[in-house]
Amino acid sequence: MHSNKKLLACAKLYLILDTQVLDYEDLLQVLKDSVRGGIDIVQLRDKKGSTKEILDFCRKVLKITKHKVPFIVNDRADLAILSGADGLHVGQEDLNYLQARKLMGKSKIIGVSCQNLAHALKAQAQGVDYIGFGSVFETQTKPGRQAMELDLLQKVINQVKTPVFPIGGISRKNIGQLIPLGIKRAAVCRDILLAKDAAKAAKELRDCLRAQSAGVIQW
Repeated sequence: MHSNKKLLACAKLYLILDTQVLDYEDLLQVLKDSVRGGIDIVQLRDKKGSTKEILDFCRKVLKITKHKVPFIVNDRADLAILSGADGLHVGQEDLNYLQARKLMGKSKIIGVSCQNLAHALKAQAQGVDYIGFGSVFETQTKPGRQAMELDLLQKVINQVKTPVFPIGGISRKNIGQLIPLGIKRAAVCRDILLAKDAAKAAKELRDCLRAQSAGVIQW
């Protein structure tokens, strides 16, 4: 197994760096702090930057993560390849998984966004490395999307063996609602990006997920 995928297999906390929330400079500082706090994987979500801006930022991120924390680029396969990122994340309306794999090669991580069980089962059958499943709660990132019924998330967790990262409005305040469902991973954006202490926020979230994985957490 490639080292990227070994890291993914152990990953609990997935940080989303969203340029709609903070600018590049602030995102880099949050990244430095949250790496200290224990994030396991990080994605850049940049819907507004130019090609040059995104590429420059990707290279700065890689100087921080140094491939010890896998760095994933959202949507932009070209920039993931050019920057030397560890992987690519695609949505249901982006490149499909098979196209993405052809471009990225076998060693890179590829994740897919899914919103229902059929999406997740198809992604698993195709061989994706991980699934981002949501939106679990209401989120400013997807303002038109309603929060899902949590029993749907539980069905996915129970039926899908591919690593699943619930995503969408997850925070230290509500992650306790997900623990009884058996989640062992989560993707978080604003609760870390906008925290007064990003390192502390990341550590608290990761400790919660690690405790759940060890079967010692009580709610």
